[in-house]
Amino acid sequence: MGWSCVVARAVAIFLMLSRASALTSDIFAAGKSDKEILDNLLKNSRYDKRLLPPVDGVLTVNVSVLLLSLASPDESSLKYEVEFLLQQQWYDPRLRYSNQSHYDFLNAIHHHEDIWLPDTYFIMHGDFKDPIIPMHFALRIYRNGTINYLMRRHLILSCQGRLNIFPFDDPLCSFALESISYEQSAITYVWKNDEDTLRKSPSLTTLNAYLIQNQTIPCPIKASWRGNYSCLKVDLIFTRDRSFYFTTVFIPGIILVTSSFITFWLEWNAVPARVMIGVTTMLNFFTTSNGFRSTLPVVSNLTAMNVWDGVCMCFIYASLLEFVCVNYVGRKRPLHNVVYRPGENPVTQRLPAVLSRIGIILASPLPGDKKRESTGAAELVSCTACTGPGACTHTANNGGVAEVRKKEPPHPIRVAKTIDVIARITFPTAYAVFLIFFFIHYKAFS
Repeated sequence: MGWSCVVARAVAIFLMLSRASALTSDIFAAGKSDKEILDNLLKNSRYDKRLLPPVDGVLTVNVSVLLLSLASPDESSLKYEVEFLLQQQWYDPRLRYSNQSHYDFLNAIHHHEDIWLPDTYFIMHGDFKDPIIPMHFALRIYRNGTINYLMRRHLILSCQGRLNIFPFDDPLCSFALESISYEQSAITYVWKNDEDTLRKSPSLTTLNAYLIQNQTIPCPIKASWRGNYSCLKVDLIFTRDRSFYFTTVFIPGIILVTSSFITFWLEWNAVPARVMIGVTTMLNFFTTSNGFRSTLPVVSNLTAMNVWDGVCMCFIYASLLEFVCVNYVGRKRPLHNVVYRPGENPVTQRLPAVLSRIGIILASPLPGDKKRESTGAAELVSCTACTGPGACTHTANNGGVAEVRKKEPPHPIRVAKTIDVIARITFPTAYAVFLIFFFIHYKAFS
């Protein structure tokens, strides 16, 4: 009686195992769909998504990034939008399978909630343009248990730029990947195939975002929020469209400043023309500067644009003050009555004396002064050394002691014209020196 029960129980167990074996071999036969295979692979009796994949040692997650698009709201912004595909690949031996179908992987897009996935999150300065829950992704399971998880991400990054040299700075945008719950002893992230730069899509599109360099590195300690968690970092280095700033800011500014120098070549008493040029250039520069300044980032320190605007306005304003000074000096009444020879220009007569006072020596005397030099040697002068009723018969060069005539102050018109002559040289030279220093100091052409 007892033996019969044991035999009956053994036969029942054998039949159950035979049916299970037949059922299992039938599940992975040809013609089975992804859903049918995954439904059996992910049964609660054999798979628990709450547990890490049972691998020897640390689970390795291979990561790669494919850039899709780059954009920035405007040229002067420090916010950049980055759209990319994030691929994560790891090995889960619980999901190995073998079947007789013609495809090499299972499309598990509808089973993503039942499969263990890395809890990867982004360390960044910015925000997601799309919801945090990924809506665009792909999930593939290969025969050997390798899982390929691909998701689309669209980040808005607040980048770091050296605004003190704006617009010659190169903003740096960074974001990092890290596991939120598994320490480095459980999960480690590595760049797939040891990629040191990001891959770019053949159809990569850019809008006001000029990427000049990128790199993929493990997170330095200071870039990781928690040092005992595996972390990967992406650095994106952008640059400004410098041709935009040269055509809209610097070249128009140079034209306006040099236009204000035209007044130095006009007559000192050409009041309407000189006033119109000075005031017009200043108003145009203010209008251009204020219109562009409204789009610049607001910072508390001195920027290259502040230096540019300030110096250019100083030159324009100084040229206007120079005209006011010249006009005021030229209209002053002479302090003495000077009698000039008929047919001679009173300005040219006094120019050597005025220039000598400011340290400028002419290479050759003016034509009017040559005439005076040729006749001056034969002129008779009153001499205190001569006595007697007769007049002196010697000249100033034959040993006589001539009376020293008091130096007469320069004529106001001559002073006004001299100021214009000096301004024609000093203003353009000083402005050229400023331009060279400005563009070299801020490395505008690097």
